Amino acid sequence: MELQFEWDQVTAFVTQPDGSLFSWFERFRCFHHLIYRIVNRTEADLTLKFDGKEIRIQINESLLKRFEDEGIVKQVFPLHDEKKRKQLLKNWALNWLDFTSQPVDEIYLYYGTKIATYFSFLGMYTRWLFFPAALGLALQLIDFGSMQLLVLPAFFIFIISWAVFFFQFWKRKNSALLARWGINYSLSEYKALDTEMNSLNRVHADHEKNFDANKPIEKKILQRDEWLGLLLRIRNNTVVALAIICLQLPFELAYAHLYEITESYTLKFLLTAVYLLAIQYYTQIGGKMSVILINYENNQGEESSSASLVYKVFGLYFMQSYIGLFYHALLHRNLTTLREVLIQRLIVSQVLENLMENAYPYLKYSYKKYKAVHKKMHEQGSSGGKRIRLTTRVEKEYLKPSYTACIGKELEDGLFDDYLELALQFGMIMMFASAFPLVFCFAILNNITEIRTDALKLLVMLRRPVPRASATIGAWLNIFQFLIVTAICTNCILLVCLYDQEGKWRIEPGLAAILIMEHVLLLIKFGFSNFVPEEPAWVKANRVRNVVQVRDMYSKQLLRSISNLEKKRD
Repeated sequence: MELQFEWDQVTAFVTQPDGSLFSWFERFRCFHHLIYRIVNRTEADLTLKFDGKEIRIQINESLLKRFEDEGIVKQVFPLHDEKKRKQLLKNWALNWLDFTSQPVDEIYLYYGTKIATYFSFLGMYTRWLFFPAALGLALQLIDFGSMQLLVLPAFFIFIISWAVFFFQFWKRKNSALLARWGINYSLSEYKALDTEMNSLNRVHADHEKNFDANKPIEKKILQRDEWLGLLLRIRNNTVVALAIICLQLPFELAYAHLYEITESYTLKFLLTAVYLLAIQYYTQIGGKMSVILINYENNQGEESSSASLVYKVFGLYFMQSYIGLFYHALLHRNLTTLREVLIQRLIVSQVLENLMENAYPYLKYSYKKYKAVHKKMHEQGSSGGKRIRLTTRVEKEYLKPSYTACIGKELEDGLFDDYLELALQFGMIMMFASAFPLVFCFAILNNITEIRTDALKLLVMLRRPVPRASATIGAWLNIFQFLIVTAICTNCILLVCLYDQEGKWRIEPGLAAILIMEHVLLLIKFGFSNFVPEEPAWVKANRVRNVVQVRDMYSKQLLRSISNLEKKRD
């Protein structure tokens, strides 16, 4: 329900945490709309001159869009607020003593919903990791003797229950954050539906004026487009699957085999470092190919396209990250090598990713700054002794890299890479928890570092990102749920290998017990999810109160309009 804004009814609108009426996303959308709606409203074309070139602007054409096409305006982007940026640097990026604590409301006010949701999720995930990390450390330090065969299954059951409850409580926290930030969840769903309807209208643009779904020919068109989109998705998914099997699988198995036969720890470490560097570029190519395939799909809206992209790219990274670990764990049953690879992946990959995420933007900015200064020196004919500097803050921020994903900025921003990194880490610690319980401790260290380095990257290395309205973690939640189910299967197989290796169980009763435990864990996964409500009671009550308040205000406006209309008639 959309209402005309009236200042005397301002108390009926939900305010932001800092008391302001509009969020940063809403303000940016207003700014964007205003500057792009400056159009030629004269009755004839306008001719402007700039740098010796004539620019013709047609009737009702956007001036800013025309200037962008002509290269006069390079780019439109939000600038950093220096006062707020320095405050966030002090209280967030450089505040290492707070560990996982973050000023989430301030992040939301400065960056918008999507980035604030990511850091809130990362902080809560890291805090919850302390529970399995403490148990994993106890398992590593304490010798349980003959009880070890019972302790590991109990630890595994705890891990699965922990993951299930974590995501249920995250949903509660997410809905509480949205309520605190004045974002109506049903409104987000309505906007997603509106996007799908717009996409549907574009598909039927040629006949939408006379569109009638009750006519047989219109039904055939709908069915044809529906099945065509489904076939395109099947074709694209098949292409991705074949690429994984034919190209990536042999490469991953070759690396795992080389690691298995290499005896020197130094060579193993170097091999892992070279592999991680090479695979970065390989998977980026696969991600860009996924973006190209997405463009040929008949997805209904940007959210559907983004979800399809997430699933395709994660399939590539899933094979890249885990096939070598499966090779050591299941084929060779070499749990010592598996533990070594897990440690190296969590340490070496974290160091390399931090270098790529922070050093690369800085080097890119330094190079672009050097080119800009050199160009100014050439234009001004300055001698070598005179120092040239960039004069404005806009120039400096323009040279900074934008916050984009490694696969490109067509559908996703830089959070795509951050969520992907978290999902791969979650899969690694969950799927091999029984073989190496200490892995949760390494994950905590990684995530505490990740919180501060990501914050530093956003505040110092990059431009201020364009705010996005995404209110949840979206398709990534389905990825995490898939990894929980996969972890149940892989850990059950690992326990079979461990029991068989100890020689204290016969495989028949051991396998039967593992199968029973697997079904119990699947019941926990799909049954316990209903025990914890996804929304706190106060959020539901608050939404009902807001709906009643809006309804009352709408009724008052309607009565006022009717009264004014009757007065005009009299």
